[in-house]
Amino acid sequence: MRKAVVNAVLFPALAVVLALAVFYFVRRRRRRGRSVLPSYGAGARADRLQAPGGSGGYVAGGEEALVRFPGGEALTVAAILEAPGEVVAKSAHSTLYRAGLSAGEAVALLRFVRPACAAGAEEAAAAARVLGAARHPNLVPIRALYVGPRGEKLLVHPFYAAGSLRRFLQEGINDSQRWEIICKLSIGIVKGLDHLHTASQKPIIHGNLKTNNIMLDADFQPRISDFGLYLLLNPAAAQEMLETSAMQGYKAPELIKMRDATRESDIYSLGVIMLEMLAQKEIANDKPPNARDIHLPASFRDLVLERKISEAFSSELIKQSKNSGKEENLNAYFELATACCNPSPSLRPDTKKILKRLEDIAR
Repeated sequence: MRKAVVNAVLFPALAVVLALAVFYFVRRRRRRGRSVLPSYGAGARADRLQAPGGSGGYVAGGEEALVRFPGGEALTVAAILEAPGEVVAKSAHSTLYRAGLSAGEAVALLRFVRPACAAGAEEAAAAARVLGAARHPNLVPIRALYVGPRGEKLLVHPFYAAGSLRRFLQEGINDSQRWEIICKLSIGIVKGLDHLHTASQKPIIHGNLKTNNIMLDADFQPRISDFGLYLLLNPAAAQEMLETSAMQGYKAPELIKMRDATRESDIYSLGVIMLEMLAQKEIANDKPPNARDIHLPASFRDLVLERKISEAFSSELIKQSKNSGKEENLNAYFELATACCNPSPSLRPDTKKILKRLEDIAR
């Protein structure tokens, strides 16, 4: 009798302990490769979202949506949500992950940090379709947009191991190749921006062009990322993005609200990037501009006004340009960059004129 009672108590207790141990082990294994978002049973819903033709579609009523673009036809909700992710960068409105898909491919997942900062699901899906249609060798292609049942949103695009132009400039450019690389980067960036501005009936305005939003291939081919991202944000989050851009020195002086961004304000940001490549250092607006000053980041304003071009660049670059007979080209590049930063938007050159001038300078 006593043995039966002991067995009746002991075996259920051991079963509970074993179940807890298994649960703890599984939970630890999942945490080692934590997914970017909890799945909410993604596998069960993935098949329901795979529309014929591979384009996906928006699903209303608080459910999921997966909008696919060229290059993302094989993506599924389960593959995206279960992908283990590593944080690469953070901002006030989003977190960028390097995620590994089950097929072994690395992709970049841009997750909006809270649903409240993003636009509504239908508005975000409509904007993503416009942005996802943009295809050019100098643009980072969007492969998919995921909209979750709780308002969470993820953008999927390729991951570039070479990193951003900002990181490239921080690490330093080899002086022996510096001028050629600067010209190649500049021409590629302008080609990508020109496609955004002129390829479709309604121009796509980048709105937040800066070195951190330009990715590099292994052969220094630049690819513009995050173009039109403000269209996927609510007005408050978009304005916060603009204020950050202002602190970093990329915001055009006439731009007050992000929704008023124009091709001309993109050109201003381009000019700052060109100056930054020459100086090979980060630019910041550490003091507000005087009304009489030319509108440039403070670190360059006095140099431009006093025509102290040599002080803006390294002595090695000046020496290299003289030895190679490219001194006039360097000066022309500097003047083109400052023309892009003209305080009057109407006097800034457009992408076609900039591209033609750059190609002449690079010869």
